[in-house]
Amino acid sequence: MQMNSAELQRVHLDATRVRRVAERVFRGYTGSLRIRLWDGTAISLGRDRPVATLVVHTAKLLRELAWRPDPLRLAEAYFAGEVDVEGDLYALLAQRAHLQSLTLSMRDRLALFSAALFPGSTSLPVRHDSAPVRWSKPLRARLSRGHSKAHNRSAIAFHYDVSNEFYRLWLDAQMVYSCAYFNHPGEGLDQAQRNKLDHICRKLRLKAGEQLLDIGCGWGALICWAAQHYGVRAHGITLSCQQHEYAQSKIRDLGLEKEVTVELRDYRDLPDGATFDKVSSIGMFEHVGLKNLPAYFRAVRRVLRPGGLFLNHGITNDEEGWHKSVGTEFMRRYVFPDGELDSVSNVQRVMERTGFEICDVEALRPHYALTLRHWVSRLEAQRKEAIAHVSEAAYRVWRMYMTGCALQFEIGAIGVYQILAAHRREGLVGLPLTRRDIYQ
Repeated sequence: MQMNSAELQRVHLDATRVRRVAERVFRGYTGSLRIRLWDGTAISLGRDRPVATLVVHTAKLLRELAWRPDPLRLAEAYFAGEVDVEGDLYALLAQRAHLQSLTLSMRDRLALFSAALFPGSTSLPVRHDSAPVRWSKPLRARLSRGHSKAHNRSAIAFHYDVSNEFYRLWLDAQMVYSCAYFNHPGEGLDQAQRNKLDHICRKLRLKAGEQLLDIGCGWGALICWAAQHYGVRAHGITLSCQQHEYAQSKIRDLGLEKEVTVELRDYRDLPDGATFDKVSSIGMFEHVGLKNLPAYFRAVRRVLRPGGLFLNHGITNDEEGWHKSVGTEFMRRYVFPDGELDSVSNVQRVMERTGFEICDVEALRPHYALTLRHWVSRLEAQRKEAIAHVSEAAYRVWRMYMTGCALQFEIGAIGVYQILAAHRREGLVGLPLTRRDIYQ
């Protein structure tokens, strides 16, 4: 839509008023940021050289934020293409605590709202590099709170049944969607994920002929690796239809039909009488829900033979419990609708109360920070291919979520631990006296 000279003058006048409000609100801001408005007006805020530029394509967003400031609305604006980010996304998200602490007075709200009222400001932006970004229906979860079997199936489908081809673009060759294990910071992701698979097998002291259960087996990487390299008979369960289909295909391609099986099954539905020598659960218990953790660990203990070992690998919080915040609400809406985290000490306490003896605990927080940076880099490098499998908006959700998670691991707000446990019983656990055998 073309504007006449009077309308253009009005736009510039309104943009000037926006600048005045922004400079007043950010007067104590210690970060560094630039905002570029719909008419090209640039506003530099904070100190030093801006680490990134927020490009605001539509005044509609400013009106909404003026009326009801909401950091999640700003995130949605990025997903929908109403806002773009130029520069270092990591550096920008590292300032989010400062940005969330900013407040608008009623005077500033009214000034910003009125400044954003002008003709032609309500339409979606026209981007220079692509068509306007549109919301894709599955981007935001519309699930009730709780952890019923039906809810968990829907939540898993929301996150994992996006597209196997999408995940293949940025995961490693084994399709492992959990923390890798790096020998040094410069090691490649593919090798680091192979390291992790082998590290788990060694920790479990897998032996040929043993029965291994992997709860939340993903795309089948661990069960196939354990069968190939350690001679076990492995069984995996998952709630993701697409992961199940992929894992079945992988098993056939590797000729492992006699050694490896996989099925769609909730951990709560493991049959009575099923017994395994070793049980693993890698990056799954975050979906269980804190109230369900006792039932989850009891289910594992029920299928683990006496003397067997259980390795639980999962993300933890630096605080006790899972409380509503901007970060947790972001994850619930757009990423993991059923995800809940607790402190590692609370997780171990529940394990002990359900009859497990803790044998070994290893913190892997630096490894997950490295893993996420690899994933983000790979995703960004494959943007065109990614949006061929999902929407541009979905690509932006994953990019922001993984970038933000990398920063959270780096600052210590979240962690990840491998906890090796055994049935609590009289006598000694059948483990070597040292960890030396794991690394030989």
